[in-house]
Amino acid sequence: MGALLTTAIIFLVCALSSKVLYRYGIPTLLIFLTIGMLLGSDGPGGIYFDNSELAKSVCNLGLLFIMFSGGFDTNWKTARPVALSAGILATLGVAVTAAVIGAFAHMVLGFSWLEGMLLGSIISSTDAASVFSILRSQKLNLKNNLAPLLEMESGSNDPMAYLLTTIFLGLIVGDGQNIGLLLLGQIIIGAMVGVLVGKGAVWLINHINLDIEGLYSILVIGLALLSYAGAGLLAGNGFLAVYISGLIMGNSKLAYKISLVRYFDGLSWLMQIFLFLTLGLLVFPSELAGIALAGMGTAAFITFIARPLAVFLILTFFKRPFKEQLLVSWVGFRGAASIVFATYPLTAGLEVAGEIFNIVFFVALVSVLVQGTLFTPIARKLGLVGPEETVLKTFTDYSGEIQTDLLELNIPEGSPMADKAIMDLDLLPGILIVMIRRDGRMITPVGTTVLKVNDTLMLSGENKVLMEANARARKRQKGLAAESPWE
Repeated sequence: MGALLTTAIIFLVCALSSKVLYRYGIPTLLIFLTIGMLLGSDGPGGIYFDNSELAKSVCNLGLLFIMFSGGFDTNWKTARPVALSAGILATLGVAVTAAVIGAFAHMVLGFSWLEGMLLGSIISSTDAASVFSILRSQKLNLKNNLAPLLEMESGSNDPMAYLLTTIFLGLIVGDGQNIGLLLLGQIIIGAMVGVLVGKGAVWLINHINLDIEGLYSILVIGLALLSYAGAGLLAGNGFLAVYISGLIMGNSKLAYKISLVRYFDGLSWLMQIFLFLTLGLLVFPSELAGIALAGMGTAAFITFIARPLAVFLILTFFKRPFKEQLLVSWVGFRGAASIVFATYPLTAGLEVAGEIFNIVFFVALVSVLVQGTLFTPIARKLGLVGPEETVLKTFTDYSGEIQTDLLELNIPEGSPMADKAIMDLDLLPGILIVMIRRDGRMITPVGTTVLKVNDTLMLSGENKVLMEANARARKRQKGLAAESPWE
C-alpha cells in the first residue's frame, strides 16, 4: 500500500505541477527528473538504484512510444513545406553537431577522439517533448512555418543520434562493423519497415471491425512494438521505423482516430514520467558537482557554437532570414533521448561511462531550464510571433484543434437522417460531413451517399456550430425535442 500511495502522489504532483510550469514555459520533464532525484539514494527517498541495464530497457520502451506519438501527432499537410529542411536538420545537422561537440570534448575535456565523438553523438539531437511542451503551453504562434519546422526536426532527429551513438560505441568496444553498410542498412531497413507497418496498420484498423472500441488502442500499441522490434530484428533502426509508422497512421483516415490521438497523448506523457523518474533515480546528484564545470562548458558550447553552426550551415542554403535561423539555433533543447542514449555506455561498461552520463544529464538540465525558459521572450523579441498563425494547426494531437474542427455523431434508430442522401439533408450552415464509418469501413461521402442507421459521421466545422449540432442530437436521442439536429 505504501508503494501505491507513493505512486499516486507522484502522478498527482507530476500532473498538477504542469499547470505552474506551463505558465512559465518550462517543460514538465524538470519536475519528473527532480522527483526521481529526490527519491534516489542522495535524496530523502533513499532508493539506491544503479541498474543501468534495467534503466536502458525502461527508457527505450518509453522513448519508443514518445517517438511513435511524435510521428502520430505531426500534421503532414502543415509540415510538408518544411519537410526537406527539417529532414536535413534531423540528419546532416545532427551529424555536424556531433562532430563539433566531439572535437570540443577531445580538445577541451580531455576525452579520446572516439570517446568525444560518442559524447557528441549522444547529445546531438534535440528534445521533441520539450519543444512540443513549450509551443503547446504558450500557444506560441510562430511565423513562416517555424513551428512545424521545429517540431518535425525535433521529432525525427533522434534516430540519427541513436545510429551515431551505436556506431561510435561499437568502435570503442571493438565490434567489427562496416560503418557505411551499417548506416545504409539502418536507414533503409528502418524506413521500409516503418512504411510497411504503417500502411498495413491503416488497412487493418479500418477493416478489422473490433467489437470493443478500447481494443483499438491495444492494437495500435502492438503495431508500434511490431514496427520497432521488426526493424531491430532485421538490423534496421527501430526508432526510425516507429516514427515513420506513427507519421503514416496519424496522417491517414483511421477508425476511432480522435480517441486514438487522445489515448496516445496520455500514454506519451505517462512514458515521459516513467522515463524521467527512472533517469532521475539513476543519477547521483552528489557526483554532478564534480562535472559542473565540464557540464556548463559543454552546455554553453552547444548553445552558442555547435547548434548555431549546424543550423546556419543548413538553413542559409534554404534562404531562411537571419532572425529565423537565430531562433532555430536557440531551440536546441537536450532532454529525453540524450539522457537515454547516455545509458548505453553504462551498460557497455566503458570507463568514461559515468562521466559521460553525468555530463549529458547536467547539460540536459541546464538546456531545458535556460533555453526553455527564454525561448518565448526571445521569439517575441525577434518579432517571430504573429497572431495570424496558430500553432494548434501544426499538430494533430491538440485537443483544442480536434474539438474546434471535428465531431463524431452517430445515427441512432429512428433518426430523421437515416435512409436519406446527404444532398437531401438540411445541414446547419458551416457543417461538412468529411467521413462516414459504417460496419468498420471508412466511406468518403458524396452528395448521393445514403446514410444508414448506426453510421458514425465525422463532421467538420466551426466549434460553435458543431457544439450546437451535437446538443440538438443529444436532445433528440433523449426524446426532449423533435426537431432535426441539423435545423
